[in-house]
Amino acid sequence: MNHSDFVKTVAAYIKKYAPVYGIEVVSPIIAQAVLESGYGTSELAVNAHNYFGLKYRKGRCKTCIGIYHMVGSEQNADGSYTNSAMQWCKFKDMENGVIGYFDFINIPNYKNLKGVTDPRKYLENIKADGYATSHKYVDNLMRVIETWHLTDYDKKEETKMSNSPLVVYTKLSPNHSGQRTHSIDRITPHCVVGQLSCETICACFPEGRGASCNYGIGSDGRISLCVDEGNRSWCSSSNANDQRAVTIECASDKTEPYAMTDAVYESLVNLCTDICKRNGKKKLLWFADKDKTLAYNPASDEMVITVHRWFANKSCPGDWLYNRLGDLAASVTANLGGSQSSNNDVLYRVQTGAFSVKENADRMLEKVKAAGFDTYMIQVDGMYKIQVGAYSKKENADAMANKLKAAGFDTFITTHGGQAVSTTSTPTREVTIGSAVRLKKGAKTYSGGSLASFVYERNHQVTQLSGDRAVISYKGTVVAAVHKDDLILV
Repeated sequence: MNHSDFVKTVAAYIKKYAPVYGIEVVSPIIAQAVLESGYGTSELAVNAHNYFGLKYRKGRCKTCIGIYHMVGSEQNADGSYTNSAMQWCKFKDMENGVIGYFDFINIPNYKNLKGVTDPRKYLENIKADGYATSHKYVDNLMRVIETWHLTDYDKKEETKMSNSPLVVYTKLSPNHSGQRTHSIDRITPHCVVGQLSCETICACFPEGRGASCNYGIGSDGRISLCVDEGNRSWCSSSNANDQRAVTIECASDKTEPYAMTDAVYESLVNLCTDICKRNGKKKLLWFADKDKTLAYNPASDEMVITVHRWFANKSCPGDWLYNRLGDLAASVTANLGGSQSSNNDVLYRVQTGAFSVKENADRMLEKVKAAGFDTYMIQVDGMYKIQVGAYSKKENADAMANKLKAAGFDTFITTHGGQAVSTTSTPTREVTIGSAVRLKKGAKTYSGGSLASFVYERNHQVTQLSGDRAVISYKGTVVAAVHKDDLILV
């Protein structure tokens, strides 16, 4: 790597992580990397990916993977130098070395670095705080800044985050924290607990509610925008996760496993594909493990899936979707033309049939569902395959396979996923608050009154339910109270 390439590469990582740690000027930090590492050629840089001369402090840098032993030099007050054996931080790559720098200075001793916008002031502060002993440390670094015009990296760039063109309805909630302080590298899908429309999902987040999401997917698959993608929503019970995740509330049943319609799942695949594409990602990863996921630093072309249950005592997104997240990741990655990372966990899927004719696959799917199993259809190389679950541990897949065999189904375990496919069958669903419905022809009001003819020709929304009594509304206006049995789900 030549000098110019080194500057550009390390600058990109520094600009990425500086805002996360409250650092507003990056030119002096780029200069530190240049000077301390000799443009990445020093022994410490080559063998330990330590570009900032970071001495080892136990627990100080979360990305530190060990200790590198090397003789170091410090300048004394009289100008002389003392050489001695020292312990240095070791990192796995440049990006983690940059994160290590910000961890290193993220202590009270260096608190006066935050908010500084003048490069020289930043360097004077960090030297005074004990970071370096060289008498000419500030002047030497300022010459590097001038030579490479590094202050150009300090210029504020407009955030160019866009919203999905798949959105058909927008009602922005005031409940958000403004512009993100981290680039988008996560997607967090949720279950909204109700077969709601995309409009109703947005209506769930009025001012004062203390909750919101970026996107909502209604039970019919239509997508709404509740918080601009460039802003941090309040959705996952984790500030850190919401700062870097696009959050999506998906219409679902009200009880576990919080099942979603085929239309919702298909839209979720399409929306995640679009989010990844607009943010420059080529693959979506699912590790099915909290600790591994939260410790993982995605590459620049990667997005990872996180779930609400990791940050709060909740079932969200429900087992129905949770068991499909491996296939969601695979489907999105396939749409993007990428391939699953070798770092991704193997997922074991229990398969109950493969069909060249989709109608036959539909029938098998309904048969497996009728037996009480949560199943889904994928397409691989022109074949429609019926699978149950996606498990990170093979013993869990074996247990499910045994259950299916006991119910009379032939099964085998595969690690191969594919493109999610909607079924042509109509799943049985209950009318709930938020459902989109039509009235049966000739239906009366709950008290036996007549209704205008046009009422039977349009869709309504269920806004109240009490026993067999349902209240239906049209565009927010109550139309009538009717018998629940006279409603047809749209």
